[in-house]
Amino acid sequence: MRPICSAGMTKYRPGPVPARDTYIVPSDMTTASESQLASAVLMIRPARFESNPLTAASNAFQGKSDASPQEQHAAALKEFDALVAQLRTAEIEVVIFDDTLEPHTPDAIFPNNWISFHADGRVVLYPMEADNRRSERRMDVVEHLDADLGYQVREIVDLCAHERAGHYLEGTGSMVLDRVNRVAYACLSSRTQLDPLGDFAQRMDYDVIAFDAVDRNGVPIYHTNVLMNIGEELAVICEAAIPREDQRSAVLQRLSDSSHDVLSLSYDQLDAFAGNMLELRSTGGTRVIAMSQQAYDSLSDEQIQRLRRNGDVLTATIDNIEGSAGGSVRCMLAEIHLPRA
Repeated sequence: MRPICSAGMTKYRPGPVPARDTYIVPSDMTTASESQLASAVLMIRPARFESNPLTAASNAFQGKSDASPQEQHAAALKEFDALVAQLRTAEIEVVIFDDTLEPHTPDAIFPNNWISFHADGRVVLYPMEADNRRSERRMDVVEHLDADLGYQVREIVDLCAHERAGHYLEGTGSMVLDRVNRVAYACLSSRTQLDPLGDFAQRMDYDVIAFDAVDRNGVPIYHTNVLMNIGEELAVICEAAIPREDQRSAVLQRLSDSSHDVLSLSYDQLDAFAGNMLELRSTGGTRVIAMSQQAYDSLSDEQIQRLRRNGDVLTATIDNIEGSAGGSVRCMLAEIHLPRA
């Protein structure tokens, strides 16, 4: 079953989003506290994985594989299963859904772009830029979590109506959430725009820190989660990719204000997906930092030591997924923060 843009949701009212230099959207709600780290993740096992031609124009990280679609898919399945095994060995709960052959959703392996789960029982659905990515949204996933796995879904917050105006916000790809301090960091691009950011801020009680970020060639970075990650104590960011000094200072100051230690990445490390890591918590309480082997190999000994002082490092080789689709480990994981009965 492929749903889900619910036209009957609360009418969208544009919020007080500045139109120029300082992109800060303050929240005006009070919401229950939330842990930064999840112990469970949703993953979608691909049915027809391949480099998506509808996303290539906005994602400079993709299309680096010369393999055929059939070869890309076969390799992606092996890489997917190996990552699942690594996560489960690290005592991270993995909830797997199989993608369907039809409709064809070549990027279904990246569920964090269309859905996010929150500790107050809310589930957020997001507006997607590419037509064939919108078909990734599946209500059966939400229903199974609620009806069969004991998670409590109390409300669906549907932002999909922004697609009609050509405005997009691709979940925790577009935003890196500091869930404890209620701050959403977002680098603006064709996939991450101010109107849905303001809508998210109002509905979900978040401040939004939006900024511009570019790769070494001056091309806008398509998703914030290839640029940075926020863990419980450690934040990882390629600050060189934020060209404007005032915006860079504002991001770093907000991280400092929230008592995060900052580990800086180079452009070479950004290109190797070192920014696309995710900090989780094992069911035994240990912090686990998940990333690709390529990302790990790009780090210096000193950076690795800092990561290991913060948690156990988990790596998986997903070279084909990274090269074909332009996303890495964090993109494959949608953290499940929902309460359980």
